[in-house]
Amino acid sequence: MTLTIPYWHVDAFSNAPFGGNQAAVMVLDEWLPDDVLQAIGEENNFAETAFVVPDASGEADWELRWFTPTDEVALCGHATLASGHVLLTRDDAARARDRVAFRTRKAGVLEVVRAGDAYELALPLTRVAPASQPDLLAALGFRGEAFLSYDGAEQTAIVLMQNEAEIRSLAPDMEALRRIDLMAICTAPGDNHDVVSRVFVPAWGVDEDSVTGSAHAALAPFWAERLGKSEMTAHQASTRGGDLTIRLADDRAWLGGPCVTVVEGAFYLAG
Repeated sequence: MTLTIPYWHVDAFSNAPFGGNQAAVMVLDEWLPDDVLQAIGEENNFAETAFVVPDASGEADWELRWFTPTDEVALCGHATLASGHVLLTRDDAARARDRVAFRTRKAGVLEVVRAGDAYELALPLTRVAPASQPDLLAALGFRGEAFLSYDGAEQTAIVLMQNEAEIRSLAPDMEALRRIDLMAICTAPGDNHDVVSRVFVPAWGVDEDSVTGSAHAALAPFWAERLGKSEMTAHQASTRGGDLTIRLADDRAWLGGPCVTVVEGAFYLAG
């Protein structure tokens, strides 16, 4: 018996194909075994595959989980934005709605809302404090100021650099980073944006992420304090690259950007 799973390939935080961050979005009637979900994540080989199941608890519209090629993660922003895009556009009834809520296992209830031709995603804030991270700095090849998360869904480090040129010139030792179990966010003031960053997570199966929503849940309060503003523009300087808007409201980071569907079809899972 073959199970047919509705499948979308979405470029999140991009208004055209081949930009932003790729995510697979797959709509299930009920949860498959975890090892099957992980195998599908490996097969898709995107930074994240998002799985959604109708939520029977009444807390949200859908349950949501995310898998990299190697691990289930506690929070993923771009694949949540992609899931909102799919679920708000897939039929006439969906297009009549302006928001969708997701119940997650470790990050609470997340919401995606329409914002003109784009979307906004509300994520819980991740806050950091100064910390000694010599192994991380050595793996990045940079001597700088490091900060480590003390709350939030994922273990996160921020490394503060001086300018965008330093960010773009980074060439980390990925094998060394693979032994450091956290998300490494390198950031500086941008040339044409308030904030610029690059994000490395080889320990979780993604050497360099293209555009990372969960990283900006940490960058939002970090830079709001330093810049003295609650609304900012951000650019993630990966090869694909992506632009985001950031605003802080109700103790959440609201991240804005468009999505584009690149592929729509079916994933066939032989039983």
